[in-house]
Amino acid sequence: MGKLVVIEGLDGAGKRTLAAGLTEALNLQGATVKTSAFPRYGEDVHADLVRDALHGRLGDLTGSIHGMSVLYALDRRDAADEIRADLERFDVVLLDRYVASNAAYGAARLRQDSRGEFVEWVRALEIDRFKLPVPDLHLLLKVSTDVAAERAARREAADAERARDLYESDGGLQARCAAVYDGLAADGWLAPWQVVDGASNVNFSDLLGRLFTR
Repeated sequence: MGKLVVIEGLDGAGKRTLAAGLTEALNLQGATVKTSAFPRYGEDVHADLVRDALHGRLGDLTGSIHGMSVLYALDRRDAADEIRADLERFDVVLLDRYVASNAAYGAARLRQDSRGEFVEWVRALEIDRFKLPVPDLHLLLKVSTDVAAERAARREAADAERARDLYESDGGLQARCAAVYDGLAADGWLAPWQVVDGASNVNFSDLLGRLFTR
């Protein structure tokens, strides 16, 4: 059975870059890796509804924090069987965002912390009710909100298809979300967390040690 490893962090933190580097390092050590990212835009109808809402194309849907969170959760529920199959086939299944993103962003929008009612609601929905696989490890890619915003702006300028959405454009939300992530990591929510400094070069040897010595 493979390990389910999740990369979490703010929009613009560099999760995609970390996933690519970690995959290469694991492959060099002979490990098989399957990578995926949530939301699964272009693959799942719930994810596409999320994208439309975040770009203002579904009226007032984004005003419903729980409604948006259910769409995120349904995207993952529809991927759950595939994740389980991948865990049987690969040494590592590496996900860019997972359940903790739903918890962190929803709690931040509600101005709750990591131990608030919303975080527990997400856990009950996605883990208890939808029976999603529980991660073996979270990697929290930590950068300042200023760095994340700058990277997101550069990404937007370079790729028109990656224009910032309503969440990514809200600096206050990003700051509150960072605080919730810190609390989730400190509490070891769902699984152990390792904090990765996203402002410096990543030591992949160290990361691999964290993955395989638990």
